Amino acid sequence: MRPVIALLSDFGSRDHYAGTMKGVILNICPDATLVDITHEVPPHDVLDGALQLAAAARYFPAGTVFLAVVDPGVGSARRGIAAEAGDYRFVAPDNGVLTAVLREWAPKKIVELTDRRYARPTVSRTFEGRDRFAPAAAWLAKGTQLTALGRPAPDYQRLDIPAPTVNETSITGVVLRTDRFGNVVTNIDRRTFESVAKSGTTEVKVGDRSIGRLVATYADIQPGEICALFGSTDHLELAANSESAADRLQLARGGVVAVNRL
Repeated sequence: MRPVIALLSDFGSRDHYAGTMKGVILNICPDATLVDITHEVPPHDVLDGALQLAAAARYFPAGTVFLAVVDPGVGSARRGIAAEAGDYRFVAPDNGVLTAVLREWAPKKIVELTDRRYARPTVSRTFEGRDRFAPAAAWLAKGTQLTALGRPAPDYQRLDIPAPTVNETSITGVVLRTDRFGNVVTNIDRRTFESVAKSGTTEVKVGDRSIGRLVATYADIQPGEICALFGSTDHLELAANSESAADRLQLARGGVVAVNRL
């Protein structure tokens, strides 16, 4: 199978940045299949990038190289790293964007991108995605060993991704992100929810407002209604019928969502 490189960034599609990285990759590894996870991560939003990368990665073939560039610290002293975890390899700035995937798969190896042979001859301090990260990903896809890219990195930056607070009769969670449809994605996963809900009726609340029902799919939501459901990442979401639940509920990241057993 041709090598696969999956790209994620906050570059958007208006500018040349994402396309330029692909050009650099194809000059090094012309056989690569390039897949865009997304380039619409909100600008500088490392947490959103980390969550979207983790949501997608498990569905890619073994051996895929992931290039994740959400890099508000571009040009600073922050490191570039490459990691091997699970059946995959990851290239990214060392700013926490790999937190969620390396929580799912404990890293086998992590190196700092220090060997200049695997970067472009001149590295721009404002576009390391082109000059440092894209070449490293391409060389990995071409067959270069991870350890050739630089010295071992004994540790890496982690984001503080909040976990829900759980007791026997309730869960207190928070909003992690809102998708483009306005669905509100929380940090309450299905297993945690069921640990409280298994022996009784539950109520989902935002502040003093009760969210009416737990449904199976968006199509079950009636006009004007806001419901809870488990989305594709198996986390509790709040959704509205053809509307933004985030706007209706005035919820953003960090907003509190509670589950109570009645």
